[in-house]
Amino acid sequence: MSEIGLSIDGRNASAKTGMTVLEAARSVGIPIPTLCHHEALTPFGGCRLCIVEVEASGRNSLVCSCVYPVEQDLIVRTRSEKIDRIRKNLLELLLAHAPDAPPLLALAKKYGAARDQYPKEPSFCIHCGLCVRYCAEVKKKNAVGFIDRGIRKEISFIPHIAAKECNSCKECFPLCPTSYLQAAFVLTESLAFPKTS
Repeated sequence: MSEIGLSIDGRNASAKTGMTVLEAARSVGIPIPTLCHHEALTPFGGCRLCIVEVEASGRNSLVCSCVYPVEQDLIVRTRSEKIDRIRKNLLELLLAHAPDAPPLLALAKKYGAARDQYPKEPSFCIHCGLCVRYCAEVKKKNAVGFIDRGIRKEISFIPHIAAKECNSCKECFPLCPTSYLQAAFVLTESLAFPKTS
């Protein structure tokens, strides 16, 4: 793999072909917030908190750093007034769904996001997809998936698969940033799993 030279927050960095901006930044100790990223999973770009500004060939763009590949002489800015404002707004939208989630509250404090900026819609799922992707990509079980679409999209356990696979696994539970997954599992278990005598 060839080395690629780029600038991140004014610091010269090198990355390998195929790396994302997020990976390159973290490799030189520059933190970028994420809620939907996991090293073992295919990048998703769902939470958008990893947004950064990139400059390539004289053009500036806002991109999700977890899915944007590095390129030679790329200039990356991970913090600015504009980026922080976008992250603050995204966090306020997420807090309307999961107002007590510790990872969200920690990031809200960092970016000055208010818990009550938007009316509460406590679905508690923030659509990060960590559970769905972990079960599909790592465990190869597909016991949990997304249902519906748009603002009605939620995660749901597939009862006939989850009844056989999830009790002995539950590896996706700690990945959930809001703890919604555990509650959804208990509800599915009580309503849909076969009863044993």
